[in-house]
Amino acid sequence: AELGKGSFKYAWVLDKLKAERERGITIDIALWKFETPKYYVTVIDAPGHRDFIKNMITGTS
Repeated sequence: AELGKGSFKYAWVLDKLKAERERGITIDIALWKFETPKYYVTVIDAPGHRDFIKNMITGTS
């Protein structure tokens, strides 16, 4: 939200790289798994910026 991207308000949670935090974009794929009493959930944060499409494809395959 700081960078004027209100829809990305919580996107930084999975961005661990210093460059990701500084630039406000996802560079490498990240996974976060958790479970509720009823479901197993996997959150995948993949880069959408065209410079990092290769990382997204590699990470999701």
